[in-house]
Amino acid sequence: MFSRGFKTWCEEFSVQIRREMGRAAVSPLDPFELAKVLDVNVCKPYQLADLPAEVSQRLVDKYAGSWSAVTVSHGGLHLIVYNPTHSRVRRNSDVMHELAHILLEHEPTQVFFSPRSGFALRTHDKVQESEASWLAGSLLLPRPALFYIRKRGLDDGMACEEFGVSEDLLRFRMNVTGVNIQIKRTRAR
Repeated sequence: MFSRGFKTWCEEFSVQIRREMGRAAVSPLDPFELAKVLDVNVCKPYQLADLPAEVSQRLVDKYAGSWSAVTVSHGGLHLIVYNPTHSRVRRNSDVMHELAHILLEHEPTQVFFSPRSGFALRTHDKVQESEASWLAGSLLLPRPALFYIRKRGLDDGMACEEFGVSEDLLRFRMNVTGVNIQIKRTRAR
């Protein structure tokens, strides 16, 4: 699914971007702060001056469960609009996912208008979505941070609070990176 070396690049990039921001490889990375560094505007629907109030209201009420975040790009500028009704950890994941699309320079997918709701919808490129999800997970929880969490003896709840992520994401990253296995083997010796 991923091109050769993509996962390794994501891990290295996640550490590099922290270094460029003057942070340790094991420190949490707030997606909203990263957006500022990247000069990407991030807002809630009702903060868009040109979006009619009734539309933004429907987005956070009737259609709140139908969307997470969307990136609008034009002329090298990017705007991420996120769903404020989601939990903090979900918002972090959603915004980081959108930032990953920007960092990976993904081409926008096809946009069309739904005749039923009147909202703009888009198609999804499965490869791009998978790449953005992988990079977002790496940015939120790079391997060095995962080792750091285990070596400090943080329970999952404390680690999730510190890094602003869900327990599902933490477990997933611990498993797919092999950190859990490496820690178990080290302790067994």
